[in-house]
Amino acid sequence: MAGIEWNEVPADVRARVDELVIADEWFGAVRELWENGREPRIGLNDCQDLVYRRQVELADRIRHKPEPPRDLPTLIAAVEALPRRPDAIEALWDGDSRGWMTLLLAVTCAPRTEAGLAQIRHGGDLRLFNGQVPPWPEAQEATELGTALARHFDLPFFFHSPDTPELPDVRWWDTL
Repeated sequence: MAGIEWNEVPADVRARVDELVIADEWFGAVRELWENGREPRIGLNDCQDLVYRRQVELADRIRHKPEPPRDLPTLIAAVEALPRRPDAIEALWDGDSRGWMTLLLAVTCAPRTEAGLAQIRHGGDLRLFNGQVPPWPEAQEATELGTALARHFDLPFFFHSPDTPELPDVRWWDTL
């Protein structure tokens, strides 16, 4: 690390960061540390590293938020609540500082719009180092749900790279 240790962060900031970590507010904890950690400002990567270490330290106290339901009836209701019928159901990879996830989207062609239906993550990228992936369970779940949802609405389902996480260079509407 670039010279900053947890005990060098002001006590009030450490307390707020720990509260956010325990509340499962990872981004908020990083932001709190980055904005208020000290002067000169702690680098963003160092903030992420410190928050990650706090997550490890406080793991048994973290109150994980339940994931929104991803069952087929819930997703059908979400599509039915959209302002217009989608032209397709699409799955794609996305990522953040914790790792890869798949997004399940309802997409329209004209205009090109997307509505998020589900975010599917089955762990962070440490799984790569532990030999736990592939296969990617996120992709398997997105394919199963997306196919069933598309079948229900008689729509196409598209997933450009279900076998390998990568940011999409081809979207469903690019295939038309």
